[in-house]
Amino acid sequence: MNYFLMYLGIAVFLGFLTHYVLKFIKHKSLYPFMPFKYNFRRRRVTFDKTLSLLSERNIKTIIETGTSRKGLTNTKGDGAGTFVFGKWAKENDAKLFSVDINGDAVKECKVEVTHQELQDTVTVVLDDSLNFLDAFEDTVDFLYLDSYDYCKVDTVIQEKSQEHHLKEFMAIEQQLHKDTIVLIDDCGLPGGGKGKTVVPYMEQKGWEVLIDAYQILLVHKDSL
Repeated sequence: MNYFLMYLGIAVFLGFLTHYVLKFIKHKSLYPFMPFKYNFRRRRVTFDKTLSLLSERNIKTIIETGTSRKGLTNTKGDGAGTFVFGKWAKENDAKLFSVDINGDAVKECKVEVTHQELQDTVTVVLDDSLNFLDAFEDTVDFLYLDSYDYCKVDTVIQEKSQEHHLKEFMAIEQQLHKDTIVLIDDCGLPGGGKGKTVVPYMEQKGWEVLIDAYQILLVHKDSL
């Protein structure tokens, strides 16, 4: 018997096994709500908690700033919130409004909304989010802030993105209530991420952080 070849075969097998075990561990799904194949990685913990809160609080009106540009093909990269929360909204008789200033992003999102049969639930709007939020008159039960693309290295863009998210919250603040849920994307990034400016402002206004990770999830203290 050629022991060298035998040991080599075992080593190769163990290498493949380790690779797939590690890949499985890194795979962060929202199963059974979403098919297991979709990997939400660093957003899984906040998405999972948010979905639970949506059901607990009987959410009916959702606003998302910054639409999902690539449908469900990039759940690891952008989280595909339009379609995750759009699916929940469809199953729970709620409505989701997604606003984006980028015409191409809106066009692509609308195509996927139709493909996912969410057109009666999800409304995708081409507009500056500040204009849209300022004009929105209904009560908002869940606010997902994810607009103004952030940059890991450009501090000017970082500050503009952080300021924009603060302005978004302030524009819609009067339409929120004690049971509203607020989720802010891209917070665990160099320079403080999108939530650096808006989160302290919210905390001064009586909001409390439930999860501080890559995303930050907040609820009002009066709802706890």
